[in-house]
Amino acid sequence: MTQPTMTPMTQQMQDCVNACMAAHTVCEESMSSCMQMGGQAQMQIMRALMDCSETTRMCADMMMRRSPMSGDMCAMCAKACEMCAEACMAMPDDPQMMRCAEACRRAAEMCRAMAGAKM
Repeated sequence: MTQPTMTPMTQQMQDCVNACMAAHTVCEESMSSCMQMGGQAQMQIMRALMDCSETTRMCADMMMRRSPMSGDMCAMCAKACEMCAEACMAMPDDPQMMRCAEACRRAAEMCRAMAGAKM
């Protein structure tokens, strides 16, 4: 008896997974940077970084396993990424935070596209 094979990921799905994992990584790096800075303003940014980091990882995982909830997760991930990008923009002189904002915006864009796509 042959095992059913999973249909390969589309290029759009793979690009979205890659963008999510890139955002996850830079959010984790940015959290470390924020913790070293300290201060009350960073707490709000830290929450956005944590939400985005967890959401992008979960979103990528769900797409890779072809979860039927991937579309909904992509929509939520896009929102978390946008919120994180906005939070990072509060520190325009910090190159790490600007890299994070850029990665989060890209992931948000990819996730918005995937939220409406058939998986």
